[in-house]
Amino acid sequence: MTADRKKEAREKFLLGGIVVKAGLSTADRAFLLGGLIELTRVAPGSPGYQRLCDIGKEAFMAPSLDPSSPRIEENAGWR
Repeated sequence: MTADRKKEAREKFLLGGIVVKAGLSTADRAFLLGGLIELTRVAPGSPGYQRLCDIGKEAFMAPSLDPSSPRIEENAGWR
């Protein structure tokens, strides 16, 4: 596996872990994609953006309710 493929695989793994951490592992895929697309419309630096960042930071600090879910690191090297 090339370095690029390993990096891509790690990114997908981490993003999947975020979905699990948010409690959305059984959500409809179209719903998830629609929600993510809607999030791209939130302007960086706006009050709504900051509010969502604050919620996410708090969730990263909280222990996972699902012991089988992967550990998600807030600063995993991708954005």
